[in-house]
Order: sequence, then C-alpha cells, then structure tokens
Amino acid sequence: MPRAEGAAPPRDGFWASLRGAGATLLDLLHTRLELLATELDEGRLRLLAVLGWGTAAVLLLCMGLGFLAVFLTVLLWDSHRLLVLGVMSSLFLAGGLAALWLARRPLADAPPLLAGSLAELAADAEALRRLHERP
Repeated sequence: MPRAEGAAPPRDGFWASLRGAGATLLDLLHTRLELLATELDEGRLRLLAVLGWGTAAVLLLCMGLGFLAVFLTVLLWDSHRLLVLGVMSSLFLAGGLAALWLARRPLADAPPLLAGSLAELAADAEALRRLHERP
C-alpha cells in the first residue's frame, strides 16, 4: 500500500516504546541528580557557616581570655583602666559564646544528609514495583 506524502514512516512499536522508556528514565535520572546537587550545595553552605562561626568563636574567646589576663594583671592599678578592660573582656567573651551558639545551631537543625534524594528514590522504586506488579 502506498504511503501518503508527509506521513511518517511506520514505527516498530517495541523499539518506540523502548526509546520512550529510555527517555523517561533519563529524565528521571536528570531530576534526581539535580536534587542531589541542590542538597550537596545546601550542605556545603551549612558547613561554611559552621566553619565561619566556629572560627569567630575561637578568635573572640582567645581575645577575651587575653583581655581577662590583662584585666587580672592590672587589677591592682588605680583609676578607670579596670573598667575599660573589664568591659572589653566581657564583650569579647560574650561575643565568643554567642558565636559558639550560632555555630552549633545549624548542625542541630540540619536534616540528614541527602534525605530528600533518598526519599525520592524510595518513592521511585515503590512506583516501579507497583508498575511491575500490575497484571
């Protein structure tokens, strides 16, 4: 039977179906990799925040201890030098403690690593099992 002009050649059903399944699988894999990349990026940013606040905490606590040592050394001097050193020591120590608290908070509130990706992969596996079990 002659083919009409402009009509597409007949496709083999099995191969077309296989190509469609392959394309769907690649799209699914692409989506999951994007989710994985997003979660890794969030983890990297959380780690950088913890390192930044941890560094600030160590630096401020060291400075606070230094000023505390100077404060104790000057304790026997006269005038208002003690008040200035005491205030400076208190500010650095309070800042260091606040930075420690801020450095700890993102780790305590963080979800497990790659939780979203693992949940999506489990949902995909369950959907494939249901599809396979269907008569």
